[in-house]
Amino acid sequence: MAQAEAVPRRKILVAVDEGDESLYALSWCLTNLVSHHSKDTLILLYVKSPPAVYSAMDGTGYLFSSEIVAAMERYNQQVSDSVMEKAERLCAGFDQVVVEKRVESGDARDVICQTTQKLGVDLLVMGSHGYGMIKRAFLGSVSNHCAQNVKCPVMIVKRPKSTT
Repeated sequence: MAQAEAVPRRKILVAVDEGDESLYALSWCLTNLVSHHSKDTLILLYVKSPPAVYSAMDGTGYLFSSEIVAAMERYNQQVSDSVMEKAERLCAGFDQVVVEKRVESGDARDVICQTTQKLGVDLLVMGSHGYGMIKRAFLGSVSNHCAQNVKCPVMIVKRPKSTT
């Protein structure tokens, strides 16, 4: 009797941040992609802004003390922890899925693309902030950059507009 082949485990990377859009994308992914396919690995990636390098004086002439820099770093860590806790709570009911958490520092565009490549991800899921053309021109679009530069499929999930 032939042995049944194991279903390959998909690696799905979901980029999460402080915005509701990324948590909506994670929820959508869990409901529409993961729940229908067991044995998936879901990688939650949060990208912190790179640690700031401050000179002794900022542009206005004020000194940044080591206490202020440390407080800013603690705040960034608290934000990171909070985002990951919310993301983990969303994943709680999906026992068949292996959830991995990664927190990286750097430019979100570059880090998401590099992590996707390095981990050999099968699918990248991202939320869309829904910026208009002018805002996108100034700020750039992380999701657009990633869609153009990663080698795997990219699912950009747009949160429906509220009817209230």
